[in-house]
Amino acid sequence: MADKLTGQTLIYKNPPHIVSQASVVGPEEGKGPFGKSFDLVYEDAKCGKQTWEKGEKKMVSDAIGLALGKASVSPSDIDFIIAGDLLDQIITANFIARDYDIAFVGIYGACSTMIEALALGSSYLDGGFADCILAFSSSHYQTAERQYRTPLEYGNQYPPYKQWTVTGTGAYILGWLGGQVWITHSTFGKVLDLGIKDPNDMGSVMAPAAADTILQHFMDLSRGPQDYDLILTGDLGRAGLDILNSMLEEKNVKLGQKLNDCGAMIFGEDKKYGTGGSGCAASAVIIGSVIIPKIIAGELNRVLAVGTGALLSSLSTLQNESIPSIAHAVVIEKIPG
Repeated sequence: MADKLTGQTLIYKNPPHIVSQASVVGPEEGKGPFGKSFDLVYEDAKCGKQTWEKGEKKMVSDAIGLALGKASVSPSDIDFIIAGDLLDQIITANFIARDYDIAFVGIYGACSTMIEALALGSSYLDGGFADCILAFSSSHYQTAERQYRTPLEYGNQYPPYKQWTVTGTGAYILGWLGGQVWITHSTFGKVLDLGIKDPNDMGSVMAPAAADTILQHFMDLSRGPQDYDLILTGDLGRAGLDILNSMLEEKNVKLGQKLNDCGAMIFGEDKKYGTGGSGCAASAVIIGSVIIPKIIAGELNRVLAVGTGALLSSLSTLQNESIPSIAHAVVIEKIPG
């Protein structure tokens, strides 16, 4: 079973494997620098359905099917589904879960949801409460804009520091048999709020939470940048990544080229997407289709993946509330031998 360390980090005595993973994305993500890395790219953001929301559900269903197939497991082998999304009442995850006769743990961590699901699933497994877990998260540009800001039909003009919510989903099978990487640690973050109220400025909102969790993780394990090949945040975008780097340097932690961000990566430097991607799917698809293959290939050995989330709603924004944030982290490593 896991040992609870001083602080917020769990170290797993029996690290669970990421047995398989699958990534499905929309057309814009397919145009990016990693378009060929994803398992499935839809040419239509509605995925052939009548609404954006039903299209998001279709993407998740396809990703789950692909992940199950890669792992050679059936739904009856799954002990728990742990999942969430960005929509009110996590409707995508709920509607997917109703299609399966499997115990369901619905979670919401905003854009940190995928890492939170992996951390919780790993804890269930290491604790002896499960043998196989399905974890997934999803987001969708059109559904998120309609919910958090304004429908696209309104034609609102956004500031250049805004991020583009990634249309996509990542599904992961966690277990003991198969796979070439495992999750060895999880660090659960705290909710922080520095008083930022702009719902377009997600990078500034989430960077402090990312810094806090990274520093806490290093302190809990007596580790530092030298112990990792890559520290990868979830979806700060280029602007938020710069802020995070500055905050860490103030604490004399210099990550240099070891620091990157899924949101900054997924669309490249194209300014059409503001400062990069955001959403639950940003970390889900980049980690699954880009980072894990690099670990398997030996290009990376140990990665600290930090999921970041802005905990706002359209209602809280209208009531002039500031935006809290959180960040959770998992360590992904290549299985020795």
